[in-house]
Amino acid sequence: MNFMRGQHRVLHFVKYIRLHRTSWHRYASCESSKGAGGGKGIVLGLYEKESGKGPRLTPAGEKFDDRVNGKISELICETKITGRLGRGKVFNNVDTDFRSICVVGLGLEGIAFNELEMLDEGMENVRVAAGIGAQSLQALNCIEVHVDHMDYAEQAAEGAALAIWRYDDNLSKKYRTTVPKLELHGSPDLDSWTRGLFKAEAQNLARRLSDAPANCMTPTIFAQAAVDALCPCGITVEVRTMEWIEQQRLNSFLMIAKGSCEPPVLLEIAYCGTAPEDKPLLLVGQGLTFNSGGINLRKCKGMDEFRGDLTGAAVILASMRAAAALSLPINITAILPLCENLPSGMSCKPGDVVTLLNAKTMAVRNVSRAGVVVIADPMLYGQITYKPRLVVDVGSMCIGIKKAVGGGATGIWSNSHYIWKQFQRAGSLTGDRLWRFPLWRFYKDRVAENLSFDLANDGDGHASSCLAAAVLHELVPCSDWAHLDTFGTGLLSTFGLVPYLSAGRMTGRPTRTLVQFLYQMACPEQPK
Repeated sequence: MNFMRGQHRVLHFVKYIRLHRTSWHRYASCESSKGAGGGKGIVLGLYEKESGKGPRLTPAGEKFDDRVNGKISELICETKITGRLGRGKVFNNVDTDFRSICVVGLGLEGIAFNELEMLDEGMENVRVAAGIGAQSLQALNCIEVHVDHMDYAEQAAEGAALAIWRYDDNLSKKYRTTVPKLELHGSPDLDSWTRGLFKAEAQNLARRLSDAPANCMTPTIFAQAAVDALCPCGITVEVRTMEWIEQQRLNSFLMIAKGSCEPPVLLEIAYCGTAPEDKPLLLVGQGLTFNSGGINLRKCKGMDEFRGDLTGAAVILASMRAAAALSLPINITAILPLCENLPSGMSCKPGDVVTLLNAKTMAVRNVSRAGVVVIADPMLYGQITYKPRLVVDVGSMCIGIKKAVGGGATGIWSNSHYIWKQFQRAGSLTGDRLWRFPLWRFYKDRVAENLSFDLANDGDGHASSCLAAAVLHELVPCSDWAHLDTFGTGLLSTFGLVPYLSAGRMTGRPTRTLVQFLYQMACPEQPK
């Protein structure tokens, strides 16, 4: 089936944002003073007090304070708010237009890029403050939330839109959270604000796709969701069914898919933002809509988390939607193989061998590590068909990356120092960082030194994520390539969670970083 858009148009993503109940970080809170909620609310930033001077409102906050005859400053002094990052208070019935006013700490004024942290802390502090403020006003059932730009309108939009979202499609309507409308306050920079909303909505789309129960997000349902999300934005979506997959001899994909009664689907998605003859970027996303481990069955406790093993496909789909919304001048092609990994009489057995499109053989010794098997032939097919200038694959491959860095960063492996630097810069700007791991021959030898087959999907020894990357590197002989393992960041959020993402939910990471990377590739900085 071929689904194409008609006229190109940019959707205003704000109306699609779903909101979530309040979840508090250990240092992130805004207490509420007496008074009822509802109506309109506003979030104002407050810089932390330093030696010799007390806490200070942002310029937009100072103007608002003048509007209410200094009442905000008085309340700050009375309640002893320090401006510490994430700390604040909600005041009610101070202004006639805004029933609730949330003053939230931004931390120290003037901080910027921290090289040791690989993070622009000024931008990240704005996301935290805007997110906590918007979330606090949402808890008071505000129907409209105006957010102080705090010198970073784009980041304020990201933090606020991410913080108030949650997956509540399966909740009864009476238990769903109020959905406030987000507005920019105190700045004419609507372009930056809208960019931030686009990026946040993209990540929220990835969160919704990843968090849906497996029976509500089968390969077929995911394909329909892709059509609904992408076609109105001017992106071509080709939905490939079993017959086509067999004709193209994508045997590694079929080897895993055949264990389930749910038919597999492969999506070919194309966004054309520049001349059609320009070589595209190829994105390949792992799309296991449920990964039980197959015959190598996972533990029952926590198995429901692996409904999120489609996080790679979800992140790429969402990133392409954002690329179209931002009208990036670049060509992007995505290959998303979608299937389930279940045990049955048709399942792949440990030790089965499959011949790939490049004529190499791969032994599937551990069926629970199905990610590299599922994307192997689709990634080769994409390179043969589209001759891309760059290949990026995304998936929650192995637990090794989670054990190494937890939720602190997405793991990245690349054969190009330039591509790694671009991803590193993107992560420092979005606050969703990546960390580079080695792609040494040591690991390649662990997956390729076998007497009976060319490659093993699990390799020998520890460092499971590095071994998975080594297998994928064998499938990219010529192109610049990067592999992102989201096992520690894209699945359920638990430890060390940033305040603008809700605990116990899929995170949609690293969608905004991938969008920022695509922007950098489309609009490279000119050398000085």
